Amino acid sequence: MNDDMMLNEKAVAGGRSGWKQDPAGVQNNILAVAMTEFAANGLSGARIDEIAAKTHTSKRMIYYYFGDKERLYGRVLEEAYRQVRTGEEALELDHLPPVEALKRLAEFTFDHHSRHPDFIRLVMIENIHHGVYLEQSELIGLLNVGAIQKLEAICQRGRADGLFREDVSPLELHWHISASSFFNVSNRATFSRIFGSTLYTVDGQRSLRDHLVEMVVGLALKPERAKGRARGAARP
Repeated sequence: MNDDMMLNEKAVAGGRSGWKQDPAGVQNNILAVAMTEFAANGLSGARIDEIAAKTHTSKRMIYYYFGDKERLYGRVLEEAYRQVRTGEEALELDHLPPVEALKRLAEFTFDHHSRHPDFIRLVMIENIHHGVYLEQSELIGLLNVGAIQKLEAICQRGRADGLFREDVSPLELHWHISASSFFNVSNRATFSRIFGSTLYTVDGQRSLRDHLVEMVVGLALKPERAKGRARGAARP
């Protein structure tokens, strides 16, 4: 950012307490607020004026950094996916045995989605838009290719150790993990109203997560390995 723009940014923000010349921090603040607004109101319902009012900057600076509302929405989508993949990287799965790595990944995904309902709502909204804005982002494509590559590495180690089926599909495993973790949040309101909230208690959520892990690991393991694992679990 040049000196004139820095001075202009300070002038626009005049009077706001605690203002700092921190472009990265300002953008992160805008993205965090915008994520909540887009998740609550969708692309068409969210308003830049409302986003600006809840940030530490101004409407003018939002347009400076992001161009327009659609591009801000695209950046919000990218940030939402980046947060998921950053969390996966922090698991350091490459250093774990394949079964443990697959378990950790499934547990993380379930917990992350449960704790970040705005991410789920954004994905629901993007499905309404037929994935148009997601498709425009090269970053999201790269991030999600990386997610499948991570599962492929786990599957390769599992096959090499004689644990996993030769035809185990990383993409299918990702689908099953995502499907259960997504449905748990996306349909919570309707499911709990129809069937009650038992599955949304602490114990209920723990049980769902444990069974998701069992299902995914069972899909990956060779049949004889899966049977041996089931017999071991059944012993008192």
